Amino acid sequence: MYTLYVTEPIHPDAVTALATLGTVHLGYGDNAVPYSDIQDQVEGVVLRADTFDADKIAASPNLKIIARHGVGTDNVDIPAATAASVWVTTTPGSNSRAVAEHVFTLLLALARKTPTAANGTTAGGWGDLKPTLTGFELGGRTLGMLGFGNIATNVADIARGFGMQVLVSDPFVADSDIEQRGCVPVTAEQLITDADIISLHLPLTGETRHLFDADTFARMRPGAVLINTARGGLIDENALLDALAQGHLAAAGLDVLEGEAADPKNPFAHSPRLAKYLASHDNLIVTPHIAGQTDESLRNAGLAVARSILQALTGRVPDHAVNAITAPDLQILR
Repeated sequence: MYTLYVTEPIHPDAVTALATLGTVHLGYGDNAVPYSDIQDQVEGVVLRADTFDADKIAASPNLKIIARHGVGTDNVDIPAATAASVWVTTTPGSNSRAVAEHVFTLLLALARKTPTAANGTTAGGWGDLKPTLTGFELGGRTLGMLGFGNIATNVADIARGFGMQVLVSDPFVADSDIEQRGCVPVTAEQLITDADIISLHLPLTGETRHLFDADTFARMRPGAVLINTARGGLIDENALLDALAQGHLAAAGLDVLEGEAADPKNPFAHSPRLAKYLASHDNLIVTPHIAGQTDESLRNAGLAVARSILQALTGRVPDHAVNAITAPDLQILR
């Protein structure tokens, strides 16, 4: 039997599946166990937003796998894990539909000023509020997507249902594959200047960090809308607030913030200006990194990490490994 650790809440079915493998310690809830209390025993970790750095890896002599409950790996020190012969895996595709639908949750809320309307109605407004709440329709507008992976292809399908034209820029996807989904392949520059709405679907790397800065915002179409459900660091948040306050951008919807990397539980500590702007303006909507959080997607991801952990702990190559581990007893068959 194995010793396993789950950093943050996952689907109950996944916890049940993990419990068939051994003892499961939870890092959340009323009986939360600090990782440091059992780090010398843990063999498998289920990781969501928390950071797993080189120090944690070094303090975990029995660790065999860090199974990311999601697709990003910027919160894991992959070189340190590889050097310690620890697998790092992800769950691609498990939340693609959920995130894609949340893109439109944010976009429609901005287009129809839904939070302002709902909050105003709750506060007793109705007739006085109505004249201030004219929105815009998505049909006939141009959506631009930077990146065209599993999530973005779902976004494209939904967008075409709204009657939108979809521009795509992704140097790693063939133009023919983009065209087969009913989209138009373009350069990143053309997308930035021509799209009414831009949705980000990129990993966070040294090249993409602050890809959307003051210069990029200046090149966007006046009145454009920006949606980010990918990684907070893609956007220079101060430059975004300037573009919104000046009226160059009409609105923005964010499910991720740059400050999450420093403090996943309070990313606004990284940007008090963002919190202040959010409290006094209705052209910015922020949700707490919930785009992939549906019952269906959480179950899919949870069972996927349980499967990967079982594979790794029984000497097999786990599904969706992002690093390569060499071991004499490793079984290639899954």
